[in-house]
Amino acid sequence: MPLAWFIALRFMWEQRSQNLLMASGVGVGVGVLVFISALIGGLQASLIERTTGSQAHVVVTPVEQEGRPLLSDDEQTIHIRRVERPVQRIQSIADWRKLDRNLGSVSGVVASAPIASGPALAVRGATEQAVLVLGADADRLETVIPINKNLKQGNYTTNGTDVVLGIDLAKDLGVGIGDRVRLRTARGEGQIFIVRGLVDMGNQGLNKTWALMSLRNAQTMLGLGGAVTSILVRVNDIYAADVAAERIGKLTGLTARSWMQSNAQLLTALKSQSSSTTMIRFFVIVSVAIGIASVLVVSVIQRSKEIGILRAMGTSRGGILQMFLIQGALVGVLGSGLGCAMGAGLTFLFRIAVSNADGTPLFPFALTPSLFLASSGIAVLAGVVAAIIPARRAARLDPAEAIRYG
Repeated sequence: MPLAWFIALRFMWEQRSQNLLMASGVGVGVGVLVFISALIGGLQASLIERTTGSQAHVVVTPVEQEGRPLLSDDEQTIHIRRVERPVQRIQSIADWRKLDRNLGSVSGVVASAPIASGPALAVRGATEQAVLVLGADADRLETVIPINKNLKQGNYTTNGTDVVLGIDLAKDLGVGIGDRVRLRTARGEGQIFIVRGLVDMGNQGLNKTWALMSLRNAQTMLGLGGAVTSILVRVNDIYAADVAAERIGKLTGLTARSWMQSNAQLLTALKSQSSSTTMIRFFVIVSVAIGIASVLVVSVIQRSKEIGILRAMGTSRGGILQMFLIQGALVGVLGSGLGCAMGAGLTFLFRIAVSNADGTPLFPFALTPSLFLASSGIAVLAGVVAAIIPARRAARLDPAEAIRYG
């Protein structure tokens, strides 16, 4: 065993009570760090999953109509203009098949689903409810938005006159699996559909309005012919959706809007949570480092005579420096082990103590190996950094003075 390691371990064993208390302090800090990071990470992942689980990562739509001012050729006339935005009608993408094929060449795009959507009314007896007709190929829409995972009853089939309704919409209409419901547009055109499934997307707005059907039926009902109103796109990295949307917009010349643009307030809240986590980590690191440094400074003072003897026997300044850095790192390792176990235990107890009525956890926790590795690395790094000042002080001790006055 190298001399520096032997002496460092010997010093730590002789002051084991002191070092155990110091490691416990580090463990408390790491435990808090693991618990808070797992809680906030789990909440962020849950929010993002719920947000992106009911919508496409990128939505490609036709360019909106804009009003244009009408000016005369008279250059002497000063015009005071007020351009009003025209009423937006259901716009369509006529050459969607070609655009859909081209989307596959965009970097990051993994799936796409052309859809035909528009407003309609669901009629059941004397009850009428405003709905959003969403027509798409079931298999392709499933690759972009997970419908089957959110089904509460029935199956997601859109063959013939099949329709899948949002669970709240079905409740308002008083229909269930196998019941019939009439869907019609404002022009009076309509058709009777058979309810084949009820879906809960975790969004009340969608649950009260969605009516999923085949692409052909939606095109016919909305009077689109063979066109679609938009193309839903899924990308492999949800945080790169903005980049993918920009590429799609340049390729197609259409409007490509990412989920990040549609949920700007959510992203701002997530960034605020991340900033608070960073601040917590910073103060935990500072407190851990101060505790380790203060204890090692006392250790240097208590071991002045031993350090002087080691220097007189030929131990280099680098060797003395290494001994105390090893002590700081070992305290960090012991503290990180205790802290990771403490953090995991806290999350387990919190899950049991605070849960929903059905027994599921109220707060999701993201306990991952990377979190434990990162927390342990932070603790060890803090221990080494905190040991630098007392280690340098020990290395600079004059052997004669240390032996005489130590």
